Amino acid sequence: MTILVTGATGRVGRHLVDQLLKRGASVRILTRDRSKADVPEGVEVAEGDLLDIDAVRGALSGVRTLFLLNAVTGDEFTQAILTLNLAKEAGVERVVYQSVFDADGAVNVPHFAVKSGAERMLAAMGFSATILRPAYFIENDAMIADMVVEHGVYPVPIGSKGVAMIDTRDLAEIAAIELLRRDQAHGKLPIETINVVGPDTLTGSQVAEIWSDVLGRQVAYGGDDPSAFEGNMASFMPKWMAYEMRVMAERYVSDGMVPEDGDAERLTKLLGRPLHSYRDFVVELAAGKTAS
Repeated sequence: MTILVTGATGRVGRHLVDQLLKRGASVRILTRDRSKADVPEGVEVAEGDLLDIDAVRGALSGVRTLFLLNAVTGDEFTQAILTLNLAKEAGVERVVYQSVFDADGAVNVPHFAVKSGAERMLAAMGFSATILRPAYFIENDAMIADMVVEHGVYPVPIGSKGVAMIDTRDLAEIAAIELLRRDQAHGKLPIETINVVGPDTLTGSQVAEIWSDVLGRQVAYGGDDPSAFEGNMASFMPKWMAYEMRVMAERYVSDGMVPEDGDAERLTKLLGRPLHSYRDFVVELAAGKTAS
């Protein structure tokens, strides 16, 4: 049967599609613009977005399993509610949902609250679902790499509690494994929630030390005050989103994203290999900048 992937052209989705194809799955994606969807051969493409009821109905036709990823937008919750209702209407009960770490705790962060609500909806509507709760994406730091390299400052206020950053390649492979487990199950599996974390729980100062070590010169941690961070974000994203990033950063400082005992070991066992580390990312990125 076909697996429908939403968010298929983004940082997680493109890796997920590759992982599913590698495992022999039949894949359909839903994308806003078919002409811009650079997907591998063999992937079926449905055009539309998650607010387009007819498009979603068409994309869900003949599908058994759904990967639901909602982008951080002002109407994210509406998208999630509509899609899950339409999935239920179409008889699609097997879902892997990309939520966020501590979704039900950090409810003052808008997109965390949205995902907490969607998790509750999955349970209340009787879906057979795996809920993936990823921590901070390692690849987010590609946006601030120039500042680190050029100015010697790591500017993201992640605090001293620690954040277990996850590589999106690991998240995508875990999602593929769970999608196929759900899709191939003979009966209805219970809801399961998985914290998706990296191998290291790093503070702001420790992240700066990694950059210093890899670059061979001093990189300072910019501190826990989110004001400058919000201002930097507002220079290239809507102000409401920059403020949301600020509130999220405040949660990093106050609570961190600290794994539960056994989280990383569980993922390593599931993947059958080590998780990618933040240092791996910095080494790869620094090598690319040096080469360019």
